[in-house]
Amino acid sequence: MKLYMVSLGPGDHELITIKALKALKDSDAICIPTKSTNNSFEKSMTYKIVKELMEEFGFDKPIIPMYTPMKFKQEDWQRQVDTILDSFESYEKLSFVTLGDSAVYSTVYYLLDIIKEQKNEVYEKCEVIPGVTSFSSASAKVKKPLCVGDSSFLIRPLHKSKVPFTTVYMRPKIGMNTEKVKEKNSIYTFENLNFQGEQVLDYKKKSVDKYMTLFIDFYEPK
Repeated sequence: MKLYMVSLGPGDHELITIKALKALKDSDAICIPTKSTNNSFEKSMTYKIVKELMEEFGFDKPIIPMYTPMKFKQEDWQRQVDTILDSFESYEKLSFVTLGDSAVYSTVYYLLDIIKEQKNEVYEKCEVIPGVTSFSSASAKVKKPLCVGDSSFLIRPLHKSKVPFTTVYMRPKIGMNTEKVKEKNSIYTFENLNFQGEQVLDYKKKSVDKYMTLFIDFYEPK
C-alpha cells in the first residue's frame, strides 16, 4: 500500500508541481476533504482543482469524500484517518490532497501523527509532496520578495500574540561554525537537498561543508 499526501498549491491548478500531478495519476483513488456534512463538493476549491487537473491531463480517479469540519478536534482527525485506512481495503494506492503546502498550517501532519501511532506500516510508506504556498504566490503577484539579501521573514497566526515557532537557517558560508545556531526544539541539517550527495541529518552539524546547506529547528507540539 502507498499513501501520498499531496499539496495542491494556492488555488490555481497550474501551480501544482509535476511530482504532485504524477502522484495523483499514480493513485487508485483520491481522498478530498469537504466541509459539507452531506459530503458534497459544491464549495470545495480542492475538488475544483483536482477535477481541472483530471480534465486537462486526461485521467480519472474515484473520489473519496473526507468530511473535514476544521474544528481542530481529535475525533475529526481520527474519522479522516479511519476513512483513509478503510479505503486501503479497496485500493492499493491513495492520495490525500490539501491546499497550499502540506508543511504550513495543514491537516496533513495531524493525520500522519495518528497514522504513525495506529498503522505505522502505512506511515513508513507515506510520501509527503510539498507545494507552492499562498504567500509565495502572493509575493510573485506583486513582484516583491519575501526576503532578500540578509533579511528574513516571519509567518504568524493573526489570532495569537505569542506563539511557538520553527526556525529555518539559510545562506551559510562554507567552513562557518554553527555554534551560534542555538537548538531550541528539534534541529535537522539538510545538505544538497534534492541534488547529488543529498544528506538529511537529525542533528546540527558543527560546521558547514557545503554551500547548499540549511538547518531547520522544528517546533514539535508536546
